[in-house]
Amino acid sequence: MTTQSLDALEQKQDFIRRHIGPDEAQTQAMLNDIGAESVDALIDEIVPSDIRLSQLPNIGESKTEVQALADLKAVASKNKVNDTYIGLGYYGTLTPNVILRNVLENPGWYTAYTPYQPEIAQGRLESLLNYQQMCLDLTGLDLASASLLDEGTAAAEAMALAKRVAKNKKSNLFFISSDVYPQTIDVVKQRAEMFGFDTIVAPAEEAADHDIFGALLQYPSATGEVKDISDLIAKIHEKKAIVAVAADIMSLVMLKAPGELGADAVIGSSQRFGVPMGYGGPHAAFFTTSDKYKRSLPGRIIGVSKDTRDNPALRMAMQTREQHIRREKANSNICTAQVLLANMAAFYAVYHGPQGLKTIANRIHRLTDILCLGTATKGLTALHANYFDTLTFNLDNKEEIVARALAANLNLRTDVDGQISVSLDETTTRENVATLFDVLLGEGHGLDVAALDKQITDCGHSSIPASLVRESEILTHPVFNSYHSETEMLRYIKKLENKDLALNHSMISLGSCTMKLNATAQMIPVSWPEFANMHPFAPVDQAVGYKEMITELGDWLVELTGYDNISMQPNSGAQGEYAGLIAIHKYHESRGEGHRNICLIPASAHGTNPASAMMVGMKVVVVDCDKEGNVDMADLKAKAEELRDSLSCIMITYPSTHGVYEKTIAEICNIIHDNGGQVYLDGANMNAQVGLTSPGHIGADVSHLNLHKTFAIPHGGGGPGMGPIGVKSHLAPFLPDHALINVSESTQGNGAVSAAPFGSAGILCISYLYCAMLGKQGVTDSTKYAITNANYLAKKLSEHYPILYTGANGRVAHECIVDLRPLKESSGVTEMDVAKRLMDYGFHAPTMSFPVAGTLMIEPTESESKVEIDRFIEAMVCIREEINKVEKGEWTADDNPLHNAPHTMADVTSEWNRAYSIKEAVYPVAAVAENKFWPTVNRIDDVYGDRNLICSCPATDTYKD
Repeated sequence: MTTQSLDALEQKQDFIRRHIGPDEAQTQAMLNDIGAESVDALIDEIVPSDIRLSQLPNIGESKTEVQALADLKAVASKNKVNDTYIGLGYYGTLTPNVILRNVLENPGWYTAYTPYQPEIAQGRLESLLNYQQMCLDLTGLDLASASLLDEGTAAAEAMALAKRVAKNKKSNLFFISSDVYPQTIDVVKQRAEMFGFDTIVAPAEEAADHDIFGALLQYPSATGEVKDISDLIAKIHEKKAIVAVAADIMSLVMLKAPGELGADAVIGSSQRFGVPMGYGGPHAAFFTTSDKYKRSLPGRIIGVSKDTRDNPALRMAMQTREQHIRREKANSNICTAQVLLANMAAFYAVYHGPQGLKTIANRIHRLTDILCLGTATKGLTALHANYFDTLTFNLDNKEEIVARALAANLNLRTDVDGQISVSLDETTTRENVATLFDVLLGEGHGLDVAALDKQITDCGHSSIPASLVRESEILTHPVFNSYHSETEMLRYIKKLENKDLALNHSMISLGSCTMKLNATAQMIPVSWPEFANMHPFAPVDQAVGYKEMITELGDWLVELTGYDNISMQPNSGAQGEYAGLIAIHKYHESRGEGHRNICLIPASAHGTNPASAMMVGMKVVVVDCDKEGNVDMADLKAKAEELRDSLSCIMITYPSTHGVYEKTIAEICNIIHDNGGQVYLDGANMNAQVGLTSPGHIGADVSHLNLHKTFAIPHGGGGPGMGPIGVKSHLAPFLPDHALINVSESTQGNGAVSAAPFGSAGILCISYLYCAMLGKQGVTDSTKYAITNANYLAKKLSEHYPILYTGANGRVAHECIVDLRPLKESSGVTEMDVAKRLMDYGFHAPTMSFPVAGTLMIEPTESESKVEIDRFIEAMVCIREEINKVEKGEWTADDNPLHNAPHTMADVTSEWNRAYSIKEAVYPVAAVAENKFWPTVNRIDDVYGDRNLICSCPATDTYKD
């Protein structure tokens, strides 16, 4: 036995080999099948030489997990987490530990994909339905979405809905109450500018004085006032305008629902229902509206349908509204939700129940009453007599009070001249209120919290108007009244988790969605108090650790993209596209070419692109692809030249969504630039670029990065995401800024695209550690192995299925498209049948019918070992054999395991009278028996679900059955 050096022993512990699935022997076996001498030789065959980088990216060497976590902990310790009373939609909250450990920190919840295959997503769908029910109960409206990105962008979506449905078609003016949160005003005004809407910001009572198509009101107001807005809403309705109300979800436990006051739409953040502030996110925004506006509601809706056994089953309803289907005609470009966070909020409501929430809300309000009464007795009177949790004071000695606050390690809202606001929350204690008295009044005030509390009781003090006290019941459904002990809650969470297939069970091979390893070490800092408990509007000198982490991650991403600058603000890929296109538009405008409004989009581009172009007022012109799936260069040249005077940009995905590296990509960039346009290179497929090439090196001007794909932030069952954008230097002055926290000097005064300055900053530590632990060699190897795994899978599957597109050497990029259309012709078996049948083998289906109808797009990622890829290949080969039996007539078109898939426990425990055996149905290969995943419902009837739209929890009697 040879003795190894210390260096060699330490290298064996490196993170690179933990992240990359195939070991040395597996890699060689795959190369033998592919017919390549080495991984590097294979890469040389595939990636065009003219766009290859000559050296590894300069992001440092890889670190061990222990070292990287220790280094990041030292960075995090530079954050100063004060007691925070800033409010403005962000509040301290207590995440129940049973939810923290078993949802937020549980890969069974955070590694699941969007529920496009609902039969294996019934757990998170039930939780999302609970979320929708919670939102409906609290807001008093008919229909809720399954969450949006944040409160600011939800308000912008409400404005867009108002424009679509308002009867005042001639108006182009949207009214924003001046007491709306400032960051929300910022986001809405930016969206309005790009839509070409006019806006006015003025006191709420002036709304009905204008000819408007819609209005946005805040309830309670940004300064804390609780006011009856029903008469104002009625006056706005007389103008044939739509009213959206931004509401605080905790206050709605005590206040009359906005829907009962006449609101047409209600939006807000569910952050304070157990989701940490995380320096701005991720947080689930809620959006409710009237049933009559269901076709215009943005985002995802969970609905109740039925399966083939007529049992209730959940699915995403009305998907035909979504951006990837309607493209530029979609309601929005949103391609995600905030599912993980919405589920946390829903579980918070389930755990506490209506009585628990009332206790929490009443306690917050009671402490606010005590603070108000105490200050008033000493001559400091709050601005409003009616409030829920926020008091605002006009002051002559503001600087003195702010200094005392900082000395006492607490933060107040201070952004308005001569004024401070204090917002209390679930974490506020009696001791905190006593400290606030010291800060606001100075020491020696003589106030006693207990005495003030008794005084309030004795005098019957009321700070909520009687007309606004909630009388309607909330959360009456059994789900909110059944799981209040930790034992019951733990089992309920586990019961739902068991209904879902996630990455902790098997490979999820979704093309273009890059379901790679979300390493445990990368996830750990998300829950650290130094990151989790920071308010996004805290003084910047308290967020030194965040600033350091964000800056270093930004520098790495700049290096990996080949750009000059980056914005971390967009909190989804679609939001990144929007921000990037705004930068292009404003760049043209700065040069006196604001008329440039044509966006060329190849037919092979990513699904959100046309909808994003629509959101910035661009007109989409589609560029054809040739029979190999590449951009038709003749068509591109012709259209670019024909439209050169109005050409704004091209949006192109690279490698293409067809799964090939187009050799003409550099030429495409040149053609667009020669005709006055900019190149937006969609970052959806960056997992095939990092370390080998880069958008900036190729010649692009701007790209978004899906951190929830390439950079390992988990998908969370359909969110969170992050979509920062990299830009060349000429676009940097047009990156988003923020109304309350200046992002950089060069962007001062620019509008915001998200509610927080750095988007969902709380999850950036995941991508930071991804880069730190892989280093320059690891991120490059990840790309190489993503390509190697994809080519191995494509080669093995090509012996049984047609591979639709390949590059010049017969190779694919990081994904491949299996063409099922010929099999449909010969057997009647559809791509849907194959997708559902894969569930019986324990797999989530690949991306179905995108970008080409009748196909499956498969991406194995670098994280999967050959063993797991072989299991998937075995499943697909066996399915091909099953199709063969249908082709030969051994099984009929409607009595075969594909047509009846997926199979449930109910199938095998009922009378069996099918042409195939139970074993063929549920244990088609030996590997399945070792690790069987049972779908809990049979195939779901999509048409029934849309025709009978039910988007709330089933009635109590159904629930009991």
